[in-house]
Amino acid sequence: MMDINEIREYLPHRYPFLLVDRVVALDTEAQCIRAYKNVTINEPFFNGHFPHHPIMPGVLIVEAMAQAAGILGFKMLGVKPADGTLYYFVGSDKLRFRQPVIAGDQLVLEAKFISAKRAIWKFDCQAIVDDKTVCSAEIICAERKL
Repeated sequence: MMDINEIREYLPHRYPFLLVDRVVALDTEAQCIRAYKNVTINEPFFNGHFPHHPIMPGVLIVEAMAQAAGILGFKMLGVKPADGTLYYFVGSDKLRFRQPVIAGDQLVLEAKFISAKRAIWKFDCQAIVDDKTVCSAEIICAERKL
């Protein structure tokens, strides 16, 4: 549904911090998104985390979920960063890690809108590998005008 070129219009992140490779489903009426990140051994963080047992850092899994939620927020508002709006990841609630993500995994990212109050948006997010939830959290983003 969205390739990397369109994703780059909605996320200000760039290599090595752009963590969404493709959006496969996005429904602004149901207020949900499904995207993925292909995790490869070429990722720069694997050099140090850990060289002989490559595991994707948990903070990057959370960041990937936040980026998917950010795309959903932009699409729901009908704006892009170029229009002068950004989403900042400001927190998480109910964060849980269930199993490690390793090189070769495809990390499926799901986010569903929960609420928005005074420019603070909340999303219910999951990261999934092989149909198993590896991480879940409520992601909190702040909408800011530039």
